[in-house]
Amino acid sequence: MESALPILSLIPQRPPFVLVDEFHFTDEQLSYSRYLVKADHVLLEDGVLTEGGLVENIAQTAAARIGYIHQVASKPVPIGYIGAVQDLDVVYLPKVGEWLQTYVTVEHQVFNATQVKGKVMSGDRVVAQCALKIFISN
Repeated sequence: MESALPILSLIPQRPPFVLVDEFHFTDEQLSYSRYLVKADHVLLEDGVLTEGGLVENIAQTAAARIGYIHQVASKPVPIGYIGAVQDLDVVYLPKVGEWLQTYVTVEHQVFNATQVKGKVMSGDRVVAQCALKIFISN
């Protein structure tokens, strides 16, 4: 898939908590999203996106992947929960107006648990990265 999919059809989150504008699903292991840091987002503080916002951006990219897989299978989009955040490395907090590109790679998937690695970029600059354990509610 080359074009972006409508994000609200893929994730359970709703405004004002959405942290993905465009979702590009590439294959079973790698997903890619884009997000424009907006001045009115609830996870913005002093003109920058917080650490929690960056983690949530990675989690929502992973959620969009699951939502896409379910949508293709004509199943409802499930709700997921972050079970653990590991090895969080925030290089800097992005400012309002920055476009973020987020890459999520599936490391392991067993039943309703998925381990992913996420990396947030702004252009060619790393913003943050971490590993997440995500549990899907059936």
